Amino acid sequence: MSDFPLFLLLTAVMGLSIMLSLPIVYSKRAQGRWAVVLNAGAIGILVFLLADIFSDVSPILYPNGYVATPLYSVIFAVAFLVAFVGLYFVDNLPRTATVAHSGPRTTALIIALGIGLQNLTEGLVFGVNWTIGIVGILAVVFVGFFLQNVTEGFPIASPFLGSGQPSRLSMMVGLFLIGGLPTIIGGAIGYFWSSNTFLVAFDALAIGAIAYVLLPMLRVAFRPLETPEASARRNRIVYLGVMLGFVIGFAVNAI
Repeated sequence: MSDFPLFLLLTAVMGLSIMLSLPIVYSKRAQGRWAVVLNAGAIGILVFLLADIFSDVSPILYPNGYVATPLYSVIFAVAFLVAFVGLYFVDNLPRTATVAHSGPRTTALIIALGIGLQNLTEGLVFGVNWTIGIVGILAVVFVGFFLQNVTEGFPIASPFLGSGQPSRLSMMVGLFLIGGLPTIIGGAIGYFWSSNTFLVAFDALAIGAIAYVLLPMLRVAFRPLETPEASARRNRIVYLGVMLGFVIGFAVNAI
């Protein structure tokens, strides 16, 4: 218990590192010609996060490499459906004219919730490794999660990029906190207690949420422009941005 304050400080640094992307999100370039690249990069980061989360949970689901564990498989499937179907109904609630412009905020909130669930499990992993006390593993986990969290601000901000008028700073900070603070909560839980059931459920919720929000992001990224030539140029940029986003996510996770 004597090292718990230091542990909480380190998990807070990891979780709140997401705030380091705020200056880029609010730069003029992010609202101008670079908006398409940043939005596509955000999609690439989310695609990487899907693969990364599943790689974390797959040893629990398939401990022998190919034979699924029935109980954990059911938990994973149910949690995935709860997140995906639940967000579908939330996203398609009837809206009046006064809230017709809430689309970007709703999308950003969904992304923040998905990333928050993923960061909760990352905090849990850090807490479990802390109790084991292997310094080398702790250093790798800390640096990897810190760098990965820095990139996670871009997917949350992506619905507002290119609009010319980004969300209010207070709202964006709130969304970033939704994505980052669960790292601290998960860390505190992992410090005192850990459970494979907990990991499977929250990883599946995160995968369901991210998978759901990728669909409208892709639809917006590839919406037709005024001419076929303009659409073709934009599509090439999107392909490049998605690839770069995935590579960046992979690179920071590998450090």
